[in-house]
Amino acid sequence: MSKTFPADAVLEAWQAGQVDFGESRQQEGSAKVAELPEGIRWHFIGGLQRNKVRKVLQDFDVLHSVDSLKLASHIDRIAGELQLKPEVYLEVNLAGEASKGGFGPEELSGVLQQLVEMENLSVNGLMAIPPAVGQAEDARPWFRLARELRDRLEDGQGVSLPGLSMGMSGDFEVAIEEGATIVRVGSSIFGDREVSA
Repeated sequence: MSKTFPADAVLEAWQAGQVDFGESRQQEGSAKVAELPEGIRWHFIGGLQRNKVRKVLQDFDVLHSVDSLKLASHIDRIAGELQLKPEVYLEVNLAGEASKGGFGPEELSGVLQQLVEMENLSVNGLMAIPPAVGQAEDARPWFRLARELRDRLEDGQGVSLPGLSMGMSGDFEVAIEEGATIVRVGSSIFGDREVSA
């Protein structure tokens, strides 16, 4: 996650061999996309508002926060107009937290076929953010739950969901042990973010 870090820091990491970078704010991310070389693979991590979809699709290759059938349908329509086929991760809300978006596990099971059949989306897998915990190890059951859900969906519905986007700087080792294929680490690469007052 390169959010809040300047384009120069992203450029330095890219020149060292890092290809994938994540942003959670469209405006900040799009400014970096315009400034930095082609060849960087941009991931949109944050909550995605419908009115930002067109701009996000024009600048980002991968969307990690598709959290409803309605949003997916909107992205599919706009992507079709732009002749794009973005890779997407379906956000799951494993703990049913009211403060977080995402499909509930049963809800996702019920709409998964509709999602994977959308012409202009390439559904890569699931994205999960566990509830806040004190230690990285405490997040393990949630990461395991995400993997088990993915496995059940693949087996039960005959779909391919190879990706698991989960784990951040504080717990990515545990996430990888539980099957993460992509982790969202920023401070581990760039250092601590400045906290705005």
